[in-house]
Amino acid sequence: MNAYESSRAVGQVKEVTSLANPLVKDIKALALKKFREQQNAFMAEGLKLVIDALDLGWSIKTLVFAKAGRGNAAVEKVAARTVAAGGTVLEVSEKVLAAITRRDNPQMVVGVFAQRVLPLKDIRASDGDVWVALDRVRDPGNLGTVIRTVDAVGAKGVILVGDTTDPFAVETVRATMGSIFAVPVARATPEAFLAWRKGFPGLVAGTHLKGAVDYRSVDFTRGPVLLLRGNEQQGLPDSLAESCDRLLRIPQAGRADSLNLAVATGIMLFEIRRGALKLGPD
Repeated sequence: MNAYESSRAVGQVKEVTSLANPLVKDIKALALKKFREQQNAFMAEGLKLVIDALDLGWSIKTLVFAKAGRGNAAVEKVAARTVAAGGTVLEVSEKVLAAITRRDNPQMVVGVFAQRVLPLKDIRASDGDVWVALDRVRDPGNLGTVIRTVDAVGAKGVILVGDTTDPFAVETVRATMGSIFAVPVARATPEAFLAWRKGFPGLVAGTHLKGAVDYRSVDFTRGPVLLLRGNEQQGLPDSLAESCDRLLRIPQAGRADSLNLAVATGIMLFEIRRGALKLGPD
């Protein structure tokens, strides 16, 4: 049991000014994946993100806010919700908050939440559902942007295949702009994913440089869709490419020989969800 767990008490509120405080040390350690896994926790910065997470039912472990937030009605309401949920509330100095976030001008509020991963076996795709599977995505900015885009188009979630970057890394969470709390994320080994894919009831489409089919020519409206995307440098490995019903390609006219992973995924998702996306009320 770490200092964070052992010193935490229901409804506890503390004022912290020292970087040597054990709670501060454990929160700072969340910058490293091994400590995120040990604590089953991650950080999210910003008052709006924390409010959204609480509204969506995420379990908050600690709320950290700057002294400047004292008297702010929204901050005090979030603090009360944290206490009611059994979390710890820390009022900290600007120096401590900057150290926790590793930013010179940090957000006023930081939340520490329990991680949540969707078991692959619990995914039941229905007509109109769209899922994105990412193979060994390395860049946290790419992963965060894909999660944000999945949220924007109303797709169902993301499946991380193989050794991917951590969806709960600080950089990834920042790039999601809060969508980490709205988009289910599942993890799977390549073997487990391929076994699960055999039972997927709809179209499995992958983008590939060898793809001969223009992505705009495909009818994505019949049943659920699983969009499979490869690693930033290597693309889809043969084992995953062979599991696709269709290998698609995005036409290009310039000198660039490829697109950024998140950009290409966004283009595909907006095409797949074209019929469901409208401006204004239905």
